[in-house]
Amino acid sequence: MNAQQEAGTTTTVHRVLILGAGYAGMSAAMQLAPRVKRCENVQVTLVNAQERFTERLRLHMTATGQRLAELSVPELLEGTGAQFVRGWVTAVDADARAVRIDDDRVLHYDTLVYGLGGVVDTRAVPGVDDHAYTLDGPQDAEALADRLARLGSGTVVVVGSGLTGVESAAEIAERHPELNVVLLGRDAPGAAMNPKAGAYLRSALDRLGVRVRSGVEAVKVLPGSVELAGGESVAADAVLWTSGTRVSALAAAAGLAVDERGRIVTDTALRSVSHPDVYAVGDAAAIRQRYGVMHGTCQGGMPTGVHAAVSIVRALKGKRPKPFRFGYYHTPVSLGRRDAVVQFTRPDNSPRRIHLTGRTAARYKEVVTASPWPTFGRMKKMPASGAFWPRGGRFTRLTEGAE
Repeated sequence: MNAQQEAGTTTTVHRVLILGAGYAGMSAAMQLAPRVKRCENVQVTLVNAQERFTERLRLHMTATGQRLAELSVPELLEGTGAQFVRGWVTAVDADARAVRIDDDRVLHYDTLVYGLGGVVDTRAVPGVDDHAYTLDGPQDAEALADRLARLGSGTVVVVGSGLTGVESAAEIAERHPELNVVLLGRDAPGAAMNPKAGAYLRSALDRLGVRVRSGVEAVKVLPGSVELAGGESVAADAVLWTSGTRVSALAAAAGLAVDERGRIVTDTALRSVSHPDVYAVGDAAAIRQRYGVMHGTCQGGMPTGVHAAVSIVRALKGKRPKPFRFGYYHTPVSLGRRDAVVQFTRPDNSPRRIHLTGRTAARYKEVVTASPWPTFGRMKKMPASGAFWPRGGRFTRLTEGAE
């Protein structure tokens, strides 16, 4: 019996529950757990559907049969004091402060960090769910890799000319030169880059043999083709869908205030505007900066997780959380294993004139892609090492009257 029990008192444990072990959720866990490790009255629990950490930045590599390292979330958490629970989150009760796991377990919380990020939107266009592949996780990517390996020849259609579509089309064309690769999208690949960087990206796709169709919209996926607006049909032996994202409906169902895309609307400290005991991070959050609402990227997601963790520590100490500020700084795009484009940006994500191309850019991109896992390891030993990122300067400076 300890002194508190002898005195007839009990210690109230503050339960922090983190949902999702993506880039943002892992950042929150690896920041928070080491910071409160010595606090007996704080319990940190991380919930994720799988024990393996998914390197979303490398899934286009998995989709072409390249093997990646097995990164274990429970192993990384060892020594931090955080608990790991494997399971699917099936419901959130924000009023009761409870989360249901696999429909048969209930976890209660005092503070929730909601990091259940987005997936490719396969519901908006008929046939995508039934006839297209996605890159939402390792299993999806491995299924596509198996299909590509068995094709021998034929046409692969990649729908979506954003970063994921471009990287996937380039990777497939490089690894499977026997296949015809077609990239479909409303915008030209690299349209958001400066003219020279965008031109380099498009010429690289051309060198790899990728046939680009921009200014088109896919409206239906059939067993052997993709139907475009206007009635044209593009033959396809395999379709990879990378166009559009959606988030889980769990937040809206829980009664949390969400935007038109289902993302949790946050205040300046990343707390839900309707439920301040809930922090939203990464793709699951609609985080407004002075330049607009942030879009989902690893470079922005990890800082949101870190900020949420630091804010929770401040709140536990009776201090007010500080506002979150973030400015973008680059857009790295791989074009196979030996080529890339890195577009440096202003904090509002508009392109600067400076950019990298070729092998130098490829090495830069690889450093960026490989950095999250060792960064988590450093956070485990030195949490403060993760609390540095571009704040955005005048692009994110708070207006008068803001928190």
